[in-house]
Amino acid sequence: MVPEAKSPLMIFPVLSCSCRFGVLEGDKGIGRSPLLEVRGNVELKRPLVKAPSRLPLPGTRFKRRPDQMEDALEPEKKRTRGLDTVTKMATSHPRAPALTARPQTQGQTTAPKVPKKTGPRCSTAIATVLKNQKPGPAVPAQKPAAAAPPLLGGKKPTKRPAWDLKGQLCDLNAQLQCFRERTQTLNQENQQLQDQLQEAQQQARALGAECRTLEGELARVQAQAEQSQQELGNLRAHVLELEEQLGTQEGLVQELQKEQLGLQEERRGLATRLEEQERRLQASEAALSGSQAEVASLRQEAAAQAAALVEQGERLHGLEMERRRLHNQLQELKGNIRVFCRVRPVLAGEPTPSPGFLLFPSGPGGPSDPPTRLSVSRSDDRRGTLSGAPAPTTRHDFSFDRVFPPGSGQDQVFEEIAMLVQSALDGYPVCIFAYGQTGSGKTFTMEGGPGGDPQVEGLIPRALRHLFSVAQELGGQGWTYSFVASYVEIYNETVRDLLATGTRKGQGGECEIRRAGPGSEELTVTNARYVPVSCEKEVEALLHVARQNRAVARTSQNERSSRSHSVFQLQISGEHAGRGLQCGAPLSLVDLAGSERLDPGLALGPGERERLRETQAINSSLSTLGLVIMALSNKESHVPYRNSKLTYLLQNSLGGSAKMLMFVNISPLEENVSESLNSLRFASKVNQCVIGTAQANRK
Repeated sequence: MVPEAKSPLMIFPVLSCSCRFGVLEGDKGIGRSPLLEVRGNVELKRPLVKAPSRLPLPGTRFKRRPDQMEDALEPEKKRTRGLDTVTKMATSHPRAPALTARPQTQGQTTAPKVPKKTGPRCSTAIATVLKNQKPGPAVPAQKPAAAAPPLLGGKKPTKRPAWDLKGQLCDLNAQLQCFRERTQTLNQENQQLQDQLQEAQQQARALGAECRTLEGELARVQAQAEQSQQELGNLRAHVLELEEQLGTQEGLVQELQKEQLGLQEERRGLATRLEEQERRLQASEAALSGSQAEVASLRQEAAAQAAALVEQGERLHGLEMERRRLHNQLQELKGNIRVFCRVRPVLAGEPTPSPGFLLFPSGPGGPSDPPTRLSVSRSDDRRGTLSGAPAPTTRHDFSFDRVFPPGSGQDQVFEEIAMLVQSALDGYPVCIFAYGQTGSGKTFTMEGGPGGDPQVEGLIPRALRHLFSVAQELGGQGWTYSFVASYVEIYNETVRDLLATGTRKGQGGECEIRRAGPGSEELTVTNARYVPVSCEKEVEALLHVARQNRAVARTSQNERSSRSHSVFQLQISGEHAGRGLQCGAPLSLVDLAGSERLDPGLALGPGERERLRETQAINSSLSTLGLVIMALSNKESHVPYRNSKLTYLLQNSLGGSAKMLMFVNISPLEENVSESLNSLRFASKVNQCVIGTAQANRK
């Protein structure tokens, strides 16, 4: 028995049942397509007849039945029967025309126009029709006949023998390919129509929105018109009412005019006597009311101003406290121990260093950012190679909080420490050091150059000028400040007063460091002058006296070298009488002595022995300063303040409640590279120390 194969009529509904792509119908010059036929069946509820197929399934053997054996013996009868079967199938189930374009003949009825449906609804409708459709009477199985494939152009199909199943299958595949091409064409047309439909829907939505906007505008205009009409009616009614009142008033006026004629004579007599009295009374009342109003206004204004002053004072005090807190927080973020490096310029008569000796790399933010690093190149001739070639250059890199190249001025240097100096007014102890070898510019940095040139003023006069200016500004907020200055030097572990003048110079007993009182943490120097200062001229006079009294000597590095540590201290005391607040802190500006190392091969004469003792005392005190800073950084229980007069005098400015800044001054000359590297290494160790959070001395 030959298995039934699906006929073209059964394949086509499967291919064209998706109505979501849309179907064009009634096109002129094109016959009714299979898709249109299916839509017609769906719309007109016509049942689709499922015709049995006589094509064998692939992979199955063709087995002849007895009747087929008979047909094989009778070819003429078989062909006749095959033709009859084809004719009967064509009569009972008309085939869909081929997908070839052919002109529509006259009298041919076009398919009724069906409203366009979208995919899901059309698919649902077809599924419903196919579900409700009753299967037609099954056609009895016949012998395979030569089914002629549909030909394009309306030509009659060529008859194939019934045994030519491969040819029939090729015809069916060709017809299926035609249907697929037609389906693809219809899908493309459907997609175009859907795009047009979407554009039309978008235009419709836009027009709908515009229509709603115009309708809202029209409703608003109509409401305004109705409101205007209502107001117009109210105004007309009011006009009528006013006209009635006017008529009534006119009548009253006429009556009053008649009465006025009778009273006019009497009024004339009384007017003459009362006119002067009324004039005087009005003048007195006006003056009295004006005075009372002015007094009341002044009282209110005075009360408002008093309240505003109180409120402003509270606000200013709160802002000042907040400024101090933020200012201290900013300084803490920068570090309670900061180290700046300053390279002095080459002086006249000194050799110019090689270009790569000192390098100043750019800061973290690029060339515009101030430099924070310094590179020193060193070539040691003693480290020659075995081949006799010169030793390679060694580069040493250092990093600090700020590096000042030789071209930096005094104003740029002070700009970096101005905020730190101001912390002393807020009650924080501040100590600023100038460290370095002899001739590196320490005294120039702290005191400035000679001649009184404002451009070369040092940190001490600039710091005092800044403090006086800020204290005057804070005076408007209720703060009053007093400043007491002292200037001493430590020479060979002996304290000397640099402000001694006249008969006190070199007399008055030895200066000693003592507590200010029992239980007090404040240190004072006995037999030393403490001078109150309030202006810049007084500070300049003190600096002039100190320069003349300071111990200097000639060294191999400098013609006039400072052989002692000079300590300028300014005790600051502030008070806010209105709030009962007090604060006080010292500002210490220290010019350290030159930090040269001892030369073991130096011939010791009388003068050299004195220089040797000075150098030993200087290096001992500088070593103690480094030990104190390291002990504070390591939070050690014992800090060796008393190992040196310098650290003992400055212990209140070095502890955990103080802010410290060190300037390491170096020479730009290559001959001083060893001392410069020692100074830079010491400053790097100090820069790595952290002494904790500073606390203000307030009461």
